[in-house]
Amino acid sequence: MILTISGLHGTGKSTIGKKLAKFLGIKYYSTGEAFRDLAKDMNMSLKEFTHYVEENPEIDKQLDKKIIDIAKKGNIIVDSQLSGYILEPIADFKILLTCPLETRVKRMAERDLTLYEDNLKETLLREKSELRRFKELYNIDLSDNDKIKKMYDLIIDTQNLTIEEVLNRILSSLNKL
Repeated sequence: MILTISGLHGTGKSTIGKKLAKFLGIKYYSTGEAFRDLAKDMNMSLKEFTHYVEENPEIDKQLDKKIIDIAKKGNIIVDSQLSGYILEPIADFKILLTCPLETRVKRMAERDLTLYEDNLKETLLREKSELRRFKELYNIDLSDNDKIKKMYDLIIDTQNLTIEEVLNRILSSLNKL
C-alpha cells in the first residue's frame, strides 16, 4: 500500500504520518525532513537553503526521484507537499491536511522552539518560493481548489481536531477501501 499525506507546513503531515505508519506497521518517509537535513548538511538555514533551491532546481528533482523510488517499494506513507501529485499514478490513497496559517505557524514555533514572528516570516517566504517553484517546475498550482478536490481521496482540516481524531478519520476512510 502506498499512502500520501500532503499539506502546507504545520498542517500535521509528519505527526500524523509517523503515527499512522506505526499503527499500520508500514514505513514512513518525509521530504520535509529530507529538505531540512539537506539544509543542515550544507550548513544553511532553511531561509538560505530555500533561496539556494530556487536557483538549483535539480534539488527538487533529486527529492522527487527519491520519493518515487522509495514509494515503488510499497508499504509506505510519504509525507510531502507534492506527494499526492508526484505519486498520483501509483498511490493507493491520497490525503490532504489543511489548516489556517496562524495555527500552522503557532504549531511550528512550538515544535521548533522559535518565535512566532520569525516562524511566520520564514513560512511565508518558503511557501511563496514553493508555490512559484512548483508552478515553474511541474505546472502544479497548489491553490487550484478544483484540482485539489479531484486529486485527493480525503481532505481534513486539522485546526480543531486532536491527533487522534485526525487518525480516526483516516483509518475510517482506509477501512472503506
